[in-house]
Amino acid sequence: MIYLALHREPHWLALGHGVRVEVRPCSTALMMAARAEAQHLPASAATDAEAAGQRSATLLKTLARLAILAWEGVGDTDGTPLPVTPEGIAALLDLWPMADAFERLYLAPALLLDAEKNACGPAPSGTSAAGPSTAPAAPASSGPVPAVSGAATDTAAPTSNMSR
Repeated sequence: MIYLALHREPHWLALGHGVRVEVRPCSTALMMAARAEAQHLPASAATDAEAAGQRSATLLKTLARLAILAWEGVGDTDGTPLPVTPEGIAALLDLWPMADAFERLYLAPALLLDAEKNACGPAPSGTSAAGPSTAPAAPASSGPVPAVSGAATDTAAPTSNMSR
């Protein structure tokens, strides 16, 4: 079952360290726009791991740029509040704690919803009632079961010739 409990209106997220951001709802259209834009940016990584990290960071920054409407607690070195700009959003998400919080609070709930849709419902009662048979039926028995080669056939206890 999918629970449609995601935000449908702009809302605030507390990213920590006194920073709050107001964001648009994480919709399919917003995610697709971020993906489309992020895939056109060149990667300058030396290894596959670095390239994967750059793609993930680029996607997250692009999503944040499209989603963040306002913020509180973001200022310059003098403490003067800064306006929301694409460069400011990128600088904010260059700080690992901010990127991690944004991903966890904004993107993760949408990804959990995506994972929910792949879940299977409960099976009917019984351990195999929902699944097809994977083994052919055993043939009906038409006589005694043959003895296994090398197996003992006489299981009676030995008798003693001793008399009392």
